[in-house]
Amino acid sequence: MSRIARAWTKIGPEFLPFADAASTELPLGRLLRLSLFQISVGMGSVLLIGTLNRVMIVELGVSAWLVATMVSLPLLFAPFRALVGHRSDNHRSALGWRRVPYIWMGTLLQFGGLAIMPFALILLSGDSNAPPIVAHIGAAMAFLLVGAGLHTTQTVGLALATDLAPPESQPRVVALLSLMLLLGMMVSALGFGALLQHFSQIRLIQVIQGAAMLTMVLNCIALWKQEPRDPGRTRANRPQPGFLDSWRRLRGEGRWTRRLAAIGLGSAAFSMQDILLEPYGGQILGLSVAATTTLTALFAGGGIAGFAMAARGLGRGADPHRIAGFGALVGATGFAGVIFAAPLDSAVAFGLGTVAIGLGSGLFTVGTLTACMDLARSGQAGLALGAWGAVQASCAGGAVAAGGVLRDIVSDFAMQGGLGSTLTGAATGYGAVYLFEIVLLFVTIAVIGPLVSVARPRPTPSLGLAGSPS
Repeated sequence: MSRIARAWTKIGPEFLPFADAASTELPLGRLLRLSLFQISVGMGSVLLIGTLNRVMIVELGVSAWLVATMVSLPLLFAPFRALVGHRSDNHRSALGWRRVPYIWMGTLLQFGGLAIMPFALILLSGDSNAPPIVAHIGAAMAFLLVGAGLHTTQTVGLALATDLAPPESQPRVVALLSLMLLLGMMVSALGFGALLQHFSQIRLIQVIQGAAMLTMVLNCIALWKQEPRDPGRTRANRPQPGFLDSWRRLRGEGRWTRRLAAIGLGSAAFSMQDILLEPYGGQILGLSVAATTTLTALFAGGGIAGFAMAARGLGRGADPHRIAGFGALVGATGFAGVIFAAPLDSAVAFGLGTVAIGLGSGLFTVGTLTACMDLARSGQAGLALGAWGAVQASCAGGAVAAGGVLRDIVSDFAMQGGLGSTLTGAATGYGAVYLFEIVLLFVTIAVIGPLVSVARPRPTPSLGLAGSPS
């Protein structure tokens, strides 16, 4: 083992992706520890939109409309991310902290929501003598608490990473944090699936409350000795700008309305297919459950490649808006491949299209997040990243629901012969959604294009993706 450890330490940083995200101010060990908050956010997201979605409908027998309502409740808090970020920018703390109190509060909200959630879900299934309204209120509170905690923790955690990382390494820090979010979602999905394979109410309580405890542990480790204490923040006479004043100042830094419009359009375009890709593979291409499950891995692999490509390009001085626009173009190509997979009856085209969608999404996410980070005034990182998160989460969540509704409407209309005899197949509804996503992505490119020329130049470091000379 000692020989293996010594050999590992001799591997050059050029062979370790994202190793150059570290800096003197934020060493790799400290950065990886900070990124654990993204693991907890990914775990909570998968639990809400994936695992519990299926458990409530299949194992607990809850009505689908009620499940959809409960799962959508966390989105109600998404528009408040900008306000949370602003408050963390200007927080007056007796301990001299700005970010830590908000991340801690977000962690407590997640913990509290997950702690009561299994009992609320059991009540929701009807397995009690309590009136239904009690179950509805309990489940709604649980989902709202977890959603509020997730949004608060992620917004302020990203702002803390921005505070700690020097400007030249911020793009690679963003890419690493995005990777950790994706990793947390993938590992959690596999773990929850394995733990709930033999379902029982007791097992549900153990798994969800175990996730609550793990959230607390991960976030406490992530926060430990990260933000330096500043006694100047304890002054009672320190100016406290209002939210609207801070927003006007931030908008003076660039064309934020156009930038946020591009973020919203692109996020919606990449998210409409979230609940449709696997059914498309099974219903249209006749793929097995195991084969469609691999789509998650293909999409994740594309996303990781997108994070790495974006980090490398941004590290060499590329414009973040250009990276985001290129991601939208790659995504449109991927959706075209998915559409053509049906007439070609090609699982290969479907898989390649899925990888391209993941790649484009990764490029777009890192590009837009870095652009917002770059153009934030000093002391306004929380507001800038909160605005990005509010628009991204709200538009993505709405697009997921809209994608399902659009598919059903077009499919029913096509089945009745409204589009002619040629388009009566089940693929028509899916194709309409994918085609609409392509249109949205080209609109995104048109909106984001003028921002390339007005973006502030980035400092160009001397290192590439993983420390190799550029």
